[in-house]
Amino acid sequence: MNKYNEKEVIALLQDPQRQREAFECIVKEYSEQLYWQIRRMVLTHDDANDILQNTFIKAWLNIDYFRGEAKMSTWLYRIALNECLTFLNKQRANNHLSIDESNIEMIQKLESDPYFDGDETQKAFLKAVQTLPEKQRIVFNLKYFKEMKYEEISEIIGTSVGALKASYHHAVKKIEAYLEKVI
Repeated sequence: MNKYNEKEVIALLQDPQRQREAFECIVKEYSEQLYWQIRRMVLTHDDANDILQNTFIKAWLNIDYFRGEAKMSTWLYRIALNECLTFLNKQRANNHLSIDESNIEMIQKLESDPYFDGDETQKAFLKAVQTLPEKQRIVFNLKYFKEMKYEEISEIIGTSVGALKASYHHAVKKIEAYLEKVI
């Protein structure tokens, strides 16, 4: 299968003989975009790779439950988001950190990540995003970096469109305030 066609892939998922082939198409189609979405949440390459693998393992193990009511991307983003939140919560619990302390630790990880190749402005921007409360950070990442519509974000995280718009607005204001202080 050359060009990704979601309807064809979903149909192939129903065929036990071609399910693996269909899933390989899904992995190929969504790996990079899911990786970057995860990376924006956890900041380091190694953690993002681990979570991406876990996301696809969960998707594969639950592929029989996917019925196509939602888009494949929505379903995968929801799994990836849940994997990110689980990872971040485990990290906080293992390190006995508050949310604020955890954000500081994530910023330190960003600064020491050998795979990060951004300049100081990009680093300041990512630090600003990292200071957001978790829900605002998720909404901001999906809207700003992925340019998702609020309706799609609503499907992924189960929040009303109005609340998402407010979260995004507050996130932007907080990022602007942070950047005004450091730049």
